[in-house]
Amino acid sequence: MFNGPEIWIIVLLVVVLFGGSRLPKIARNLGKAQSELKKGLAEGLSDSQKDQTPKPDTK
Repeated sequence: MFNGPEIWIIVLLVVVLFGGSRLPKIARNLGKAQSELKKGLAEGLSDSQKDQTPKPDTK
C-alpha cells in the first residue's frame, strides 16, 4: 500500500498535528476503545447465540 517515503511523511504529519506528548495518550485511548469493541462484540455474539436456542413450550 505505502512504499517507504509516504509512511514517514504521514508519521511526521501526525507528530506535528498532535504533538509528541499527546501521542501516547491517543494510542492508549485507541487501545482501550479496541478492547471495549472486542468485548462488546463478544457479548453480542453470546447474546445472539442464546436467542437462537429453542425455548420449551409452556402450555
